[in-house]
Amino acid sequence: MKTVSVRDLRYDFPKVEQILRSGEEVRITKRRKVIARLTPEPVGRPELPDFLARMRANLGDKMLAQTGAESIAADREGR
Repeated sequence: MKTVSVRDLRYDFPKVEQILRSGEEVRITKRRKVIARLTPEPVGRPELPDFLARMRANLGDKMLAQTGAESIAADREGR
């Protein structure tokens, strides 16, 4: 774990950013006392749920008479 001062954080942020991008935690100090800890955010996209599989599990192979877009368009035409 690296340690940087508040001054480094303010005036030399690219150095702190590089440390975070390398995956290390950074301790922030003020007057030689640790006041905060920065941890890098995990890299990668969160996995999205499989909505189509969930819909098939709930509805089976049953198809709706019209899609949501078609029902909205029909509702707009009726107004």
